[in-house]
Amino acid sequence: MNHLLDFIKRDKLTTQTFTIAHNQYVVTSIHERWFCGRCLNTSKPAGEGAIVMQTAAFILVGLYDGSMASASRAMVAVDQFVAQLTRRNL
Repeated sequence: MNHLLDFIKRDKLTTQTFTIAHNQYVVTSIHERWFCGRCLNTSKPAGEGAIVMQTAAFILVGLYDGSMASASRAMVAVDQFVAQLTRRNL
């Protein structure tokens, strides 16, 4: 996780890759408080991805297997989790 935190602190989302576990990701979209990445070294035919969302107190990472439908479901799950954390003022 230190590599991911360093990547976020460097704020070079469009020019560098980031690593989670043994997988390397390239950022595919950037939004106000979150960004998405696709795995570059996956062995899964449908691919893998990550959604990284920053709140005031946390950095949440949602990993998914597959393409757009899986990414959409992962984004909903991460967003709902953030909403629960926000309601609890964490």
